[in-house]
Amino acid sequence: MLREKFTDALKTAMKGKDMGAVSALRLILAKLKERDIEVRPKGLVEGIPDPEIVQMLQGMVKQRRESIELYEKGKRPELAQKERDEIAVIESFMPKQLSDAEMAAAIKDAVAATGATSIKDMGKVMGALKARHAGTMDFAKAGGLVKAELGAG
Repeated sequence: MLREKFTDALKTAMKGKDMGAVSALRLILAKLKERDIEVRPKGLVEGIPDPEIVQMLQGMVKQRRESIELYEKGKRPELAQKERDEIAVIESFMPKQLSDAEMAAAIKDAVAATGATSIKDMGKVMGALKARHAGTMDFAKAGGLVKAELGAG
């Protein structure tokens, strides 16, 4: 379970005096606690499940990538590097992302499985991809590839 991995990693980072990792792990745990509190009224007293934790981590990575762009435009390389370091820690808990070749193959499979023939079927294809590859695929990138696949077909 991811929660236990976060706690174990935090203990290890603290013992190793890796303050960058400690900081990133504390941010992850704080965000997780915030999300757990949000879902309590919905009856999820155990907190959010692992697939939602992965989505939360993806959101955290996305935020940091946006921050890196802003820091680089503002000529603050030290802050951009801090964000990159946090991304490395966060991504260490995420499932392995599909390579470009694997993503292209998954898109071809989804197009065939849904019987998609035109761009109007993009929603069906994206739905099939999200059902099969949640957490392992960059859907922003996949959207463009699906458009290209359906536009060419």
